[in-house]
Amino acid sequence: MGLDRLGAFLRRHRRIALDTSVFIYQLETNARYLPLTGRVFAWLEQPDSKAVTSTITMTELLVAPYRASDEQRADAFYGLLSTYPNLDWIAPDLEIADLAARLRAAHRLKTPDALQAATVLHSGASGLITNDPAFERVGSFETLVLDRLR
Repeated sequence: MGLDRLGAFLRRHRRIALDTSVFIYQLETNARYLPLTGRVFAWLEQPDSKAVTSTITMTELLVAPYRASDEQRADAFYGLLSTYPNLDWIAPDLEIADLAARLRAAHRLKTPDALQAATVLHSGASGLITNDPAFERVGSFETLVLDRLR
């Protein structure tokens, strides 16, 4: 049932955004979430698929390998994800920063979450896949929380 709901979400949106947790679950082959994230990444490899994420995602993904002094793992993550098909990495600029501040003030988001949400809006994505229900407070895009699919 969860995969059906995920598939329906992916079909509903012309462009989606991906939060950091989606990447973490996929890269760490998290058994609980891998069927869902595997479906997202398989979808992303299709020619008509379009997704975005903030460059803050890369920052969050590289912390664990750097903390473990595992440069090879960090390089592998960076190399794989920075060239992934149909995935745009959007760096915060002043417009995104201003929008993030507004979202943080209005919805009590943490700064990284506010930057992710601002990236969703700035990019024109209409849906976000995450595992953080805080994004549901932002009504400007549809949020799919992975734990709600279980």
